[in-house]
Amino acid sequence: MDLDQTYPAISDLAARARRRIPRFVWDYLDSATGIEATQARNRARLDAVLLNPAILAGEVEADLSTSLLGRDYPLPFGIAPVGMSGLMWPDAERTLARLGRDTGIPYCLSTVASQTPETVGPHMGDQGWFQMYPPHDPDVRRDMLDRVRAAGFHTLILTVDVPVASRRERQRRSGLTNPPRLTPRLLAQTAICPAWALGTLRIGMPRLRFMESYSSHKGPLPSTQHIGYLLRTSPNWDYLRALREVWDGPLVVKGVTLPEDATRLVGEGVDAIWVSNHAGRQFDAAPAAIDTLPGVRAAVGPDFPLIFDSGIAGGLDILRALAMGADFVMLGRAFHYGLAAFGARGAVHVVHILREDMKANMGQMGLAALDGLAARLR
Repeated sequence: MDLDQTYPAISDLAARARRRIPRFVWDYLDSATGIEATQARNRARLDAVLLNPAILAGEVEADLSTSLLGRDYPLPFGIAPVGMSGLMWPDAERTLARLGRDTGIPYCLSTVASQTPETVGPHMGDQGWFQMYPPHDPDVRRDMLDRVRAAGFHTLILTVDVPVASRRERQRRSGLTNPPRLTPRLLAQTAICPAWALGTLRIGMPRLRFMESYSSHKGPLPSTQHIGYLLRTSPNWDYLRALREVWDGPLVVKGVTLPEDATRLVGEGVDAIWVSNHAGRQFDAAPAAIDTLPGVRAAVGPDFPLIFDSGIAGGLDILRALAMGADFVMLGRAFHYGLAAFGARGAVHVVHILREDMKANMGQMGLAALDGLAARLR
C-alpha cells in the first residue's frame, strides 16, 4: 500500500487510528479539558496565521535543517512527551525512540510513560530528552535524575503547567482508570480492536513503571490522575533553582505562555523555553498557544531558544509556528495517530508527511531556508 496516496495527511492517519484502538484509548489520546474550547481555539488561531506566497522564485530546494541547544537537526521538529504513551499503541515509547534515532530528531520520554528510562535508553541513540513531572521528595528527585542521566538522556524538560489534575471530562466518561483496569465495558471495546488487543497482550497492560518504582500504591485512580500525583509537587521558583543546581545538561521549562514568566526564566538560567498550553488538556480558558508565542519571543529577545507545541496538525502549522517566533516544534498526538494507524510504519509516515508538507509550502513561498519565514507573515 502506498501510504502517500491513501493516507496523505495526519488527519487520515487519525481517522484510521480511531477505528483501530478502543474507544477509551481514543478518548484518552484525543480529548482536552472542559468543553474543549482551548483545543478548538488552538486550531482556529493557527489557521488565522497567514503567509504570503511568492512568484518567479525559480527552482527552490528547501533546507529544513536547524540547530537547537548546541545540536544540529535535519528537521525543525521532534517527538513530544505523551503520558501513558504505551496505552495508545503497544510498545509506543521504544518504537518512537527508534524513530527519533533513525531520523535524527529528538524523542522526549515522559515521567509518566509506560516504560522506564532504562528500557527506552538503548533504543534512542543520542536523541533522548526527558520530561519531568517534579517529585516532592528531593531524594526521589535525585535518584530519578541519576537514572535519567545513566540511561543516556541529555536534555531535561520541566513541565510547569500541570499544578493539579485537570478534569478532562471526556476522558472521565470513557471509564478509564490509572493503571488501566479492563472492566466489562472496556473489554467490549477492546474485543473489536484485535491488533491493539493482541499487541497489548504481548507487551502487557501499560503501567507507569518509572513512578511505580517509587511508590507502593496499588489501587486504581481516575483516568485524569495517576500514581505520579501521589509523589509529585506543584513546583515553584525555588524548586526550579534546586533543579538547575543538580542538572548539568540543557534545562527546558515547558508550559510557558506569559512574557513576564519567560523573562524571569531567562534570568534563572534555563536554556530554553517551551511555549505550550498543553494542547488544551489543562485549562479551557487559556489563549491559543500560537497567540502567546510572539509576546514570549519579544520578551526573551531574538536569539533565546523557543520550542512550541499545541494544535500542530501538519507541516504548514510547523512553518506557521516558526514564522511566529519558535525555533523548534514538538508534536505528540500526530506520532501516536501514526502508530495506531499502521504501527511503526505509520510513525515513519508522519515524518514523511510533515517533511513533504513543509517542502511544498516552502516552495510556494519561494524560500530555501527557514529563517525567511517571518518575512512572509501577512
